[in-house]
Amino acid sequence: MPVSTTARRGAAACCAVVALCAAPAGTALAEPQPEPEPTPADQPAATPAPEGALHNITYRARIDGLARRATISYRFSDTEVQSADPSMLPGRVFEAQAVLSHPSKAGMRVAIDLPYSANLHCEIEVDDEVVAQADTFVAPRLTRPKDDPDYGALLCGAPVTDTAATVPVDPTVSSPAAPADAASPTGTTE
Repeated sequence: MPVSTTARRGAAACCAVVALCAAPAGTALAEPQPEPEPTPADQPAATPAPEGALHNITYRARIDGLARRATISYRFSDTEVQSADPSMLPGRVFEAQAVLSHPSKAGMRVAIDLPYSANLHCEIEVDDEVVAQADTFVAPRLTRPKDDPDYGALLCGAPVTDTAATVPVDPTVSSPAAPADAASPTGTTE
């Protein structure tokens, strides 16, 4: 009696599955030996960071909700603040890296435009340890409250108030010309 092509393919697939399942059965699996716990003499002594050490800073921001014109400002260096205008869809995370001489200077501001509402989340990591984290809900409003100019914004870490040194993230935007040195001798006597 002739066997159909479909039956042959089914039998071949069944044999392949049985062969794959049976092959590892003959191999014994061994649990790896746990590594011995290091003794205090084996551990290197923790050395404190030198006075002028630089710190790796990671900024993360998330906006859960539909909001247009999200703005994220963060301390990029000891003297500069960068600003980004990412498309923040729900679940998307903004992440930026920076290097600062002192971790207490790390700061970020996450803001959305009114009249939208969303949950704002931000966190700052210094040398892979979370040092600041904040969450807030921004309710929908048509106008900003007079007594709260930061309505619709979330501050995380140190204040980001250095607006004179704000550097846009977009490299196509030209940076403003450096101001001329206005310092002049005032006629002091020695």
